[in-house]
Amino acid sequence: MVTITQLAEQKIKELMTEEKDVVGLRIYVRGGGCHGYQYGMAFESKMADDDTVIEKGEVKVIMDSQSAPLLQGAEVDYVDSLQGSGFSIKNPQAKTTCGCGSSFSA
Repeated sequence: MVTITQLAEQKIKELMTEEKDVVGLRIYVRGGGCHGYQYGMAFESKMADDDTVIEKGEVKVIMDSQSAPLLQGAEVDYVDSLQGSGFSIKNPQAKTTCGCGSSFSA
């Protein structure tokens, strides 16, 4: 299961109000990046039958059937620091990660 921190939940909820016809935030993994896999996020207006959906409060996080196993046990957080702000994924399945945190190998 994927964990959504309180701060990430608040930020997702805030951003969803600015979008139209959004049902949740899709988190996915695709091939690429400097370590083999790369994270991606996008607001979603529909879900597929085989999607995994995690609900936290009023927020839904959606993962496709191929990404869900690679995100098992991950934590989604929102970070606001001097280096910048944005969503961060801490994935215990990632054996190595790049310096920016958006690419990993499993």
